[in-house]
Amino acid sequence: MLRTFSRAVSSAVRVSTTSMSSTPALHPLTRSVLYSPNSGTTRPFTRSLWMMSSNGAASGYRPKLFSSKGRSPVSCECVSLHTEGDKAFGDFLSDEMKEEKKVQKSKTVPKMSGGWELEQNGTEAKLIRKLSGEKVTVTFNINNSVPPNFEEEAEQVQGQKSAESEPDVVSTPNFVVEVTKPAAKHSLVFDCHYPEDEVSHGEGEEESDIFSIRQVSFQPEGDGEWKETSYTLNTDALDWALYDHLMDFLADRGVDNTFADELMELSTAMEHQEYIKFLDDLSGFIKCN
Repeated sequence: MLRTFSRAVSSAVRVSTTSMSSTPALHPLTRSVLYSPNSGTTRPFTRSLWMMSSNGAASGYRPKLFSSKGRSPVSCECVSLHTEGDKAFGDFLSDEMKEEKKVQKSKTVPKMSGGWELEQNGTEAKLIRKLSGEKVTVTFNINNSVPPNFEEEAEQVQGQKSAESEPDVVSTPNFVVEVTKPAAKHSLVFDCHYPEDEVSHGEGEEESDIFSIRQVSFQPEGDGEWKETSYTLNTDALDWALYDHLMDFLADRGVDNTFADELMELSTAMEHQEYIKFLDDLSGFIKCN
């Protein structure tokens, strides 16, 4: 399977870039987490052709598709620059899209149980549920929600990688839960995430919460920015009895382990859809379609 697309782009255009974007606190923050082998919507964790036959990104090696001679621009009706490297890049993208569509479970995202309504705006999504006058809104963003797999990179460098041992891509986004009461002046907001040591459980292990509360605060209803002037309770040093009551408060409103599992499946399907769409848009840009 071909799944480390960022390295594939590096090999074709020979440019290595890194980027980091900051996200408002009411929007889920990025995190690093291991994969979950039990998800029903996972797919093989590979996004690179040349990684299968080279020493990998860590070695600094970049394969030469063409020699420096004869790299002449190709004319086009769109009056844009097109090189032999662009043609190879376009061919690679076509192959990558075919492989990704083969492993795509469905062209539609799975539905959440419990009466949650989904609102999607690009990479951001909201799940809304109304219960006895209360409104519960869960917001998450799929950007940067798929962590790198460093074990896979080490195996590729050592030449020990096998197709059967490929881990699965799982999107585990941070998410924000906003609980609004009709008579309340502010919403109670929970900043939640998936701790990497709780995402998957082995056989015989005691089941625990697969998500955790990181911060709690009162915020203006529907405000997309976390107000720093509002007191924020950090749970790192919080009394466990109070923390358990906060988790029970969320569970009573439908945000429990079942919800967290389904959220991972939904986010994984959304991320895969957006990845394929990005490949298609990138292919059209490179080929000037």
